Amino acid sequence: MTFMPMETDDLSENDATACVPVADEATGEIRLLSERCSTCIFRPGNPFRATMPERIRSMIADAVADEGHVTCHSTLPGSAPAGVEPAICRGFADTYGDRSLALRFGDALGLIRKVPPPS
Repeated sequence: MTFMPMETDDLSENDATACVPVADEATGEIRLLSERCSTCIFRPGNPFRATMPERIRSMIADAVADEGHVTCHSTLPGSAPAGVEPAICRGFADTYGDRSLALRFGDALGLIRKVPPPS
């Protein structure tokens, strides 16, 4: 089974999107953060919530409407430390995971691989 990557937003000032895979090509396992990263947009007091509230609401609404997911911004290429692969945001999974096809299928098939957030 192949999961198509979702369009995600790296929350940069230029509002550019990136299409990044959160599933391992060889195994089909879907990477999900084991816990929220230190700058998770779902954490109370996160600065992105104050500076980009409409963009965050729109990104989440789009992901929910598409039965998609939000990729953790700290795991996106260009933002993540070397060796860190893109993974689904834990805050999104905790709040909207039941609406994500990747998370529902991955869970049903035992293909969810929890990975630690980047430090």
